[in-house]
Amino acid sequence: MIAGNIAPPPSPFSLDDDATYIAWRAAKLARHGMPQAISIGHPAELTGTEREALLRSCEARNLALFRLDAPIADIERDLRVFGRHIGLLDLDQNLCAEDSGVTAITVKATATDHTYIPYTNRPLGWHTDGYYNTGEHQVRAWLLYCAQPAAEGGDNELLDHEIAYIRIRDQNPEWIRALMAADAFTIPSNTEGGEQIRPDHGGPVFSVSPADGSLHMRYSARQRNVIWKDDAATRAAAGFLLDLFRHGDDHILRYRLQAGEGVITNNILHRRDGFRDDPASGAKRLIYRARYYQRLPLPKEY
Repeated sequence: MIAGNIAPPPSPFSLDDDATYIAWRAAKLARHGMPQAISIGHPAELTGTEREALLRSCEARNLALFRLDAPIADIERDLRVFGRHIGLLDLDQNLCAEDSGVTAITVKATATDHTYIPYTNRPLGWHTDGYYNTGEHQVRAWLLYCAQPAAEGGDNELLDHEIAYIRIRDQNPEWIRALMAADAFTIPSNTEGGEQIRPDHGGPVFSVSPADGSLHMRYSARQRNVIWKDDAATRAAAGFLLDLFRHGDDHILRYRLQAGEGVITNNILHRRDGFRDDPASGAKRLIYRARYYQRLPLPKEY
C-alpha cells in the first residue's frame, strides 16, 4: 500500500470517528476524585517506581499529585532535575521567571509595567498556562510545588481539559470544530517599557498534536484582553465554557497544596482562590512553578 494512502490511526478527537470517541469518553468519565498522592523520596533522585506512578497517573488523568518525604534544600535545582527525570526538558522562560526557569509564585512586586495577578493574593481565573505563547512555544506541561501555603485560602481548582472537550462535544460537535479553527482565540500584543514584547497571537483553542495525537488546549476565561472569533458557533462555545465554570462540574477537583506537595499536569485547566498571608507567623504563600514545551511521556516510552 502506498504510504500516502494509509488511513490515520483512530482518534477520539476526530469528529468523524464517533465509535472511538464513545469508548474513550466512557473511560475518561469513569475516573472521579483527586488521584492519590504519590510519595517521592527525593525529586532529584527519582526511582523507577516513582516515575512509573507519576506517568501512569498523568496518562489516565493528565494530572499527578505528589508528596515529598522530606524538605529539599535547593528547590529550584531539584525541581529542574525532577522534570528531566520524567521527560520534561524544555523550560518556558516567562517575564517573571528566575534564571533557572523555575518561577517563585508569591506576593511580590515585579519589574514590569503591568500587575500580573499570579504575584498578588487575588483570585486567578480559569486558564491553561502559556495561552498567550506563540504556536511553536506552547506550554504542554507544568509543575507546581508548594514550599509554604498561605495562612488562609489559595486553594486550586483543576479540570482535565479533555473533560472540557467532552462537555463541549456532547453539547454540540460543531462547537469543537469552531474552537479548532486557526483564528478562534486571539491574545492582543503586550508592551513593556514602551517596547512590544509580544505581538497579537491567534490560534485554536483545541488542537491535536500530529506527533502523538494528544489534545492541547489554549484558554483564558478573562473577558478583557481576549478576542474571540466573531461568529455564532465560537461565541456560543465560549459562553458554554464560562457557564460550565460558573455552574461547576463533578470532575472539577479542588485541592489546597500543603508544604512539600505538588502537582504535575499536561497543562490542564486550573484556577486559584484568593488568599491571606500572615508573614509574622511564617505563613506567606510560596509556590514554585515550572512550565515545559513538551507533555509528559507515556509510561511505556520510559
